[in-house]
Parts: sequence; structure tokens; C-alpha cells
Amino acid sequence: MRYHGAVIRPPSEADSLIVQVTYGCSNNTCDFCGTYLEKPFSVRPFDEVVEDITGLPVTVRQRVRRVFLADGDAMALSSRKLDAILDLLHRALPNLERVSSYANARNLLGKTVEELAALRGRGIELLYLGLESGDEQTLTDIHKGISVAEQIEGCRRASDAGMQLSVTAILGLAGRERSLVHAAATGEVLSTIDPEYIGLLTLMLTPGTAMERKVATSRVVLPDSIGILRELREIVAHLDVSDCLFRCNHASNYLPIGGRLPGDKAAILAQLDRVLDAPAATQLRPESWRLL
Repeated sequence: MRYHGAVIRPPSEADSLIVQVTYGCSNNTCDFCGTYLEKPFSVRPFDEVVEDITGLPVTVRQRVRRVFLADGDAMALSSRKLDAILDLLHRALPNLERVSSYANARNLLGKTVEELAALRGRGIELLYLGLESGDEQTLTDIHKGISVAEQIEGCRRASDAGMQLSVTAILGLAGRERSLVHAAATGEVLSTIDPEYIGLLTLMLTPGTAMERKVATSRVVLPDSIGILRELREIVAHLDVSDCLFRCNHASNYLPIGGRLPGDKAAILAQLDRVLDAPAATQLRPESWRLL
């Protein structure tokens, strides 16, 4: 397989075959993200994708059960182009069970529920979407380029099409000033979306990003580790989902925590309350151990 530039994937796709079908991110305006600063968005030539897949040894192709479509948003491709890619994957990978991708809500809004359902029928079962925040002001401040309402509607279309959603939000993203506003709104919007998976990350400052410059010039003051945990508790307190695997155990997080909601909500809140009541008694992840 050939890869151009930095290629990232969700932690849960560690055993998947990563197939790069686009380069960069179709949005690429978020202040906090430095992943694709040096890689403008473009569509990878289909012939190269074909060469990569068909060039794999037969024994490898037979072992592949899951495929993750990279880069930042393969769903930016038209349904016709995605159909061609899915045809290729099913022909070349006889034991393929699932295809997944990152997704930007605006590109989901560019497809009808019927189009998304057809893609679901061809194998795209799971989409990873970065909500980042449910607070409109925070989304504006970080230049997400999409509104809360658009995010909710894009997710609704995917859910109505039968696709599973893994939605992430970022602790600390609104700074100290709007921390709890961001948290409460994020919990409420995640509840409205009601995804199968929720993941919470904690903001990491990436060199060269607008967010790093904002923090360096004190235009944004970040919460400390305890402030981040208060933010986390506020999100969890506002979560009202039907059946969701909740995770806040990414390497960027100060306190690994998680469970299945709604059943584990009370236990998660109790654990956070114990830490917040006696923070000195809990070993939080040191700054030097936090990684993207």
C-alpha cells in the first residue's frame, strides 16, 4: 500500500486495512487541527487505488475483514465514486465484512438518505464524525465551518440510512471562559444525535495551528486538569442516550473513564465526583504522557 503524507485512523480501526481514497480534509479550517496543514484536499486517482488493492498478495487480501477509507473525509466523494471503490473492495477482498470512514456533516448533507442507505447496503457501516462542540459560539470561534443544526441533520441522515455513528467532542476546546457552557451544550447535542459510540478527547495544542497561537497570546485561556474534569462531568450529566458505548480513555485524556450508557451513567458521575472532591488523592495522567 502506498500512502501520501500523514495518515490517521481511529484507534478502533487498528486491525483494519487503511485505503487512502482522498488526500487531506475537505474542510481543513478547524483552529485546533494540524493534521492536514501541509496536505490540501484532493481526490486520489482511482487507478492508484485499484493498483494498491489488487497489488496486495492473495493471502493478505483473504485476511482482510475491515477497511477504513482515508484521509479526513472519504464521504466527500460522490456516491458514484464511492460505489466504484466499494465494487473494487468486494471483488478483491472476498472476506470483507465492514467499511468505515471519517465523515464531515456537510458532506452527509450533500447526499440523500436514500443515497446513504445504498452505500450502507454496499458495506459502509460506520462513520466517525467530529462534532467537537455542541455550542454554536465555540464552533464559530474554532472555525469549524458548520453549524450545530447542520451537524445534527447530517447525523440524522446517516442514522436514518442505517449507518452507525461514532461521534467525538473535545474537552477544553472552548477555553476556560465557556467551559461549562460548551460542556452542557455538547451533552445535549450528543443526546439529540444519539450515536452508537461517543468519544471524548482533550485538547492538545499542535504547533502551527491557530489554536496554539491563540493560547500563546492569551486570547484563549485553557482550563487546568481539574477544570477539564468538571467539563467532562457536565457533559456526562447532560447525556441522555438510548444505548451508547462511551469512552474518554484516549491518550490525550487526564483520567481514563468510560462505560455503556445509560446504564453506567451514575457510576461514571460518582467516579468523577470522587476525584473532584479530593483531586490530590487521584493520579491524573501527567502532561508529558498526554499524546494525540
